[in-house]
Amino acid sequence: MPEIIPIGGGKGGVGKSFIAANAGALIAKRGYRVVLVDLDLGGPNTHTFLGLKNPRGGTGSYLNKAAKTLEEAAVPTPFPNLFFVGSNHCSMEIANLYHAQKLKLINGIKALSFDFVILDLGAGTNFNTLDFFLISDKGIFICTPEPTSVENSFRFIKAVYLRRLKQNIELSSYQKILKQAAPDPGNIVETALKFDPKLEMRLRETIRRFQFGFIINQLRTSNTSLGGHVETACNRHFYSKFKFLGNVNFDERVPESIFKKTLFALRYPDAVASQALNGICDALIHESGHDMNKAKTR
Repeated sequence: MPEIIPIGGGKGGVGKSFIAANAGALIAKRGYRVVLVDLDLGGPNTHTFLGLKNPRGGTGSYLNKAAKTLEEAAVPTPFPNLFFVGSNHCSMEIANLYHAQKLKLINGIKALSFDFVILDLGAGTNFNTLDFFLISDKGIFICTPEPTSVENSFRFIKAVYLRRLKQNIELSSYQKILKQAAPDPGNIVETALKFDPKLEMRLRETIRRFQFGFIINQLRTSNTSLGGHVETACNRHFYSKFKFLGNVNFDERVPESIFKKTLFALRYPDAVASQALNGICDALIHESGHDMNKAKTR
C-alpha cells in the first residue's frame, strides 16, 4: 500500500503547492518512487513548480477513460523517481465533480503503486476537498504564523471531523445534530459524540485514527515556539493525534525559484528553509515505515 499524504489547509496562499512539490522531489531524491497529484481542480498550478509547461495525461484523461488507470495518467518529471498527475487539461467544470467522478478518482488514487502519493489539495472546506483529504487517516495542513491562518486551519480540522462523522451516521441523525448544535456551531463534534451513546464509542474511535501533521510556512520572526503551542492546543482540545513537523522559514528567493520554474529546495539546498524541508521529509519517511523497508533491501 502506498503512503498517501494529503496536504490541505483552510486558507489559500499559505504554500500548499510549494510544500507538496518540494517535499515530493526531496523524498524522491532519497530513492523512493513518488507521485504528486494536483487536486486543486479549480486552479491547478503544481506543474509550474515542477517546471512542466503543459503536461499531458492527468486526471482528465483518467476520468474520460483515455487512461485505464490513474497510474497510466501520470507523467515523469525532470526529477528522478518523481511522477506527476495534473489537472490542467481538465474541463473548466472539473471543480464541480459528479459524485461518481469523485469516487473514481479516490479509487484510482488508492490503487496507485508508488511508495508515496502526495495530494496537493485546493483551499477551503468544500466536500470534494474534504473527501480527498479523508482518503488517508494521515494528513498535513499548512498554515502561516498569522492568527487568521491558524484560525482557518482549526476550522479546516473541524470540517474534516464533521465530514467523517457525516459519513458514519444516518442523514436524519446528522440533521438533528446540526439543529442541536445551532446555538454554538463550534461544539458540533461534541454534540455528535453525545447524540447517541451507542454510536459514541465508534465515532470517537473513527476520529482518533487520524494522525495530523502541520507545518508553519513563511515564518518571518524568531517565534519558533509557535508550532509547539499550536500542537499542545490541538492535542488538548481536539480528538486526534497532532504533531508539529516544523517551521519553513520565509526566504526572499522562493518567488525567484517559482518564476524560474525550479524547485527551491534543490536550487538552494543550504538555505534554512531547505534544511527544514529536508527534516520534514525525513520525519514523514520515518513515520511511514518505508525507511525500515528500505534498510531491509539494502
